Parts: sequence; C-alpha cells; structure tokens
Amino acid sequence: MADETKAAASFPKTASLQQGAITVDDVTRALPHALGPEKSLLSSMLQDPQEYLAVAIEEKLTKEHFYLPAHSTLFGFLIELFEAGHEVELVSLVQRLLDRGLLDRVGGPATLTDLYTYAPSPGHFRHHLQHVKDKFVLRSIIQNSNEAIAQAYDAPDEVASLLDTVEAKILAIREGSETNKALTVRQTVVDVLDQFQALLAGEKGAQGIPTGFDELDRMTNGLKPGEMFVIAARPSMGKTSLMMNLVEHVCIELGKASLVFSCEMSAFQLVQRLVFARSKFAISQLTRGYSPNKGDLQRIQRAAMEITNSKLFIDDTPGITINELRAKARRKKRDEDIQFIAIDYLQLMRSRTKQAENSREREIAEISAGIKGLAKELNIPVLILAQLNRGPEGRTGKSLGVPRLSDLRESGAIEQDADLVGLLYRSAYYADNQEEREAEAGKAELVLAKNRNGETGAIPLTFIAEYMRFENGPPASEAPR
Repeated sequence: MADETKAAASFPKTASLQQGAITVDDVTRALPHALGPEKSLLSSMLQDPQEYLAVAIEEKLTKEHFYLPAHSTLFGFLIELFEAGHEVELVSLVQRLLDRGLLDRVGGPATLTDLYTYAPSPGHFRHHLQHVKDKFVLRSIIQNSNEAIAQAYDAPDEVASLLDTVEAKILAIREGSETNKALTVRQTVVDVLDQFQALLAGEKGAQGIPTGFDELDRMTNGLKPGEMFVIAARPSMGKTSLMMNLVEHVCIELGKASLVFSCEMSAFQLVQRLVFARSKFAISQLTRGYSPNKGDLQRIQRAAMEITNSKLFIDDTPGITINELRAKARRKKRDEDIQFIAIDYLQLMRSRTKQAENSREREIAEISAGIKGLAKELNIPVLILAQLNRGPEGRTGKSLGVPRLSDLRESGAIEQDADLVGLLYRSAYYADNQEEREAEAGKAELVLAKNRNGETGAIPLTFIAEYMRFENGPPASEAPR
C-alpha cells in the first residue's frame, strides 16, 4: 500500500486550463500567444481595410485566432463592417463601437488611436498573420489535450470512442476545419450559383460524381459530396459487382482517388473481379479448358495496367469497427485526397460502444450514423452495401422477390441516415423453371426507393453474369415529369 501511495505521489500532475492559462505542477503559465503580431495585424487592417481585411478573410482568419479579448472583439467588428460594405475610419469606428456598447471592450479611444499609429511594415502582414495562426493552433492542441486527459480519467471503458474523438479533433486542427465553421454563408452562396450556371450550361457531373449508369445519373445528378448512398439487396443479387462497377468508373474512367472497405471479400478477390469484369473475360472459361486468345490476353493486360495506374485503395480488414474505418478514411483523405468511399457491407461492421453491446439494432444505428457523419466530415460521397431481410422471399405472385424500403435489415436508422437508397433486384433469381430463368436472364433493376434531392423510381440494368458486370439497360418506359 505504501508503494502505491509513493507511486501516485511521484506521478506528474495533470495539466489544467483556466482563464487563458495552464497550470502544470502548480506552476501557472500563460497560453501561447503573440500580442505584437496581433496588434500589427489590426493596425494594418485599420489603415488599409480594403486590402488587409480581404486578405484576412481569404486566409480564413477568425476572431478566435486572437488571444487578447479586446483584439478578438475589434477584429470581429471590423469584419462585420467590411462585409456590410461600411467604410472603416477612426471617427465613425469609435462612434459605431460606442453605439453598440463595445468601445470599452476594445480598450477605448486611446487603444484605437494607438493601433492607428502603430504603423507596422506592410510587407510583414502575412508573416505576422502566420504567427497568430500558429499560436492559435498551439492553444487548440493544449485545450484538446486537456479535454482528452479529463475524458480518459472519466470514461475509461469507452476507449475506442474516445480515441476516435481525440483523433478527429486533432485532425480538425491540422486541416483548419474548425476555423472554417466561423465563416459567413457568402462563399456557399457563390458555390450554389456557380453550380447553377454549370447545370444551365449542361456540364456533366456539375453537381456530383457520375456513376456511369445514365438513368441513375439523370435521377440523382451524380453522387454529391456529403451524401450516403445505400445499395441494398438479398444475397446473390450482385451487390458487390455493382459496387465495383461504380468504383471502376469513378476511379479509372474519372481518375478520382477511391477507397474500398471490404469486410467480406479479400483484396485479391475484388481486384480479380475488377480485372476480368473490365476486360470482359469470363474466368470460369479456364476451368472448362478454354485457352485465351491474343485479343483476350491484350484486354486483360490493358485492364490490369489501367487498374495498376489508378488511385484505388482497398482495405479488407474483416469485422472492421466504425471507429477504425473512420480513422483510416481520414488518413487517406489527408494523404491521398480520396474523393469516393465504398463499403461492403454494413452488417459485417462492428461498433464497440457499451450501448451497442446489448442491442444489434443500436449497433447498426451507430454504424449508419457514423458513416453519414464521415461523408459530411470528409465532404465526399460514401457508398455502402446493406443486406435486406427475408421479406422479398415471403411475397407471392409478381411481387415475389421484389424488395421494399421496409426490408432494410435490423434498423430503420439506415433509411433515416441515407440520402439515397437503391434496392437491387434480379427476377431470374426467383424463376420457377429453366424456361423462365432463360427468359429473365440478364434483367436487373435498381429501384431508387429514396432520393432526398430528386425523383425515385426503377432503373433498368443489364447483368452479364459471366463477367459479374452490370451495364446500362434500356431507357425508362416513362419520361420524367
């Protein structure tokens, strides 16, 4: 017992953050700051607001970057005046601050006069701005580290969840995403109008990433950043094949870096499918004694080279947890700037939180919400496959096997979180005899049962079983309204 007490006494005291200072081992230290550069920035902005306030906005500088409260308040007010189109000069600025009850909070007229006469060198503005931003990053690291320390003591059972939260916060500091949230809606409006102009001009993929399936692209305008697209079906419908067809188009035809998480098949199996589907060579022919001719070999070699040169990344970790998946996706986004993620499939993933241990429905809901959150965080579309329950098999007549949105297995949260839900169906699978199977062979439908931003309906596809490949089917029978 005495040894334990001695060990506890020798363990370093936890740092604590209080009112702009940090206490370590009973020694109070001010948080990192750069008051001189802060003053220099404000002085330049007051003397030439059109030039330097514009640079500050461009560099995503916010009032949170300023350590001194008076500096933070003044900068926020200057940005407000600038964006409203008001002139920034000393007399009217003092009056406006007085009218708003902010004059004392920025230090009074004397402080403003001192800032006006500070006269820093204009050439040092960006250098001083970087100083201020660097100190803000250091303060953010300290603050998040202290929060992590406190949470590590308070919630020792939620280790995986805590690790995910801590990593997300540190990456947010690195990528500057926390400062972006303080910006006004102005840039977003500009982006919306730019997209509108592109759509008017008929530019393909103006809103999202084209899938390569014409009717799906028409109904959705492509896969948009932040969207979660669920493709669900019963086993053996070809979910994985359709997913890899989409990945092939995005990664090879469009040249966009893509990341595939495969919980069911190995990376070797996926790449094998991709090579032979792209080269349109039925590998099953080899078991029947067929020898590839020169044209076959050339197509296989070309497909293999195209896949090799693409930026396709495959992670085949079995039973991956949502926290592990999100961590790996963040790193690939940071290192490779991935533009598309595909996951096969949702019900094979896991969540390790306490709540998920006792409820499979709760676990699926956490995974679904985590994937949707990842799509928004990385601002890229995420495609995820899902299993349907046995509902389609229980139907009769012409409805036999036809999937419905209510068939999504284990959780209604999937339907709630998804922006797009496609239900894949092949009628030949449910044929009663050989004659019917031959008549229905190759027919497939992707029923777009949910589309948050557009129309729904059936999308005809053609399934080429020997190549494990889906292709554009005949046009829709009814023109869009």
